[in-house]
Amino acid sequence: MQRKYLAFDIETAKVMPEGEPNWRSCRPLGIACAATLLSDTDKVILWHGAASDRMSEEEASGLVEYLREQAGRGYTIATWNGMGFDFDILAEESGMLAECRELAVNQVDMMFHILCRLGYGVSLDAAARGMGLPGKPEGMNGAMAPVLWAEGKREAVLDYVAQDVRTTAELATQCEACGALRWITKSGRARRMMLPEGWLTAEEAEELPQPNTSWMTDPWVRADFTAWLR
Repeated sequence: MQRKYLAFDIETAKVMPEGEPNWRSCRPLGIACAATLLSDTDKVILWHGAASDRMSEEEASGLVEYLREQAGRGYTIATWNGMGFDFDILAEESGMLAECRELAVNQVDMMFHILCRLGYGVSLDAAARGMGLPGKPEGMNGAMAPVLWAEGKREAVLDYVAQDVRTTAELATQCEACGALRWITKSGRARRMMLPEGWLTAEEAEELPQPNTSWMTDPWVRADFTAWLR
């Protein structure tokens, strides 16, 4: 029986210094908004601060409780880099580290699964294009979201995060149904990763053997994504 997923994504509030590659050095980043979508519905729920440009600790805690409630109802949380970003930020902003740890290890983080299997990551947009799904809006990316939010262009950011959770939910269900993920590389080539057992939870993915990354000049390291759990 195919799993029911809850797709989840956040956009941060803090505008990063131009050219800054390490977002961790700029925290706390704050949460501008978030979106959730149950895979057996078509209704995206949007989350954002009621009285501020970022979600309060109480509002972030409400999002954590919602995720826990839906997980308790049998939904598997699905993210794209939720282990290395979204849950790390949500834990800090909500003050609910233990709860976010539990959610993070039991989620399906598709990008983390790819990293653990292949030794490198794939962007959400590349996966969407490979699977024939709508990708990110032209000229829009996650780094632009805090800038637009600060400029008051909030509907654009809310539309963006909503599209991301739709894509996340569709990738989770579609790839599991066909037993493979396809994506388009930066050079335009099609690639594929088989999913004979469907998507693994983050905890299961971390148990995979370390892939051979000797051919990489700057290999990705799992611990960079999971350090906050420890």
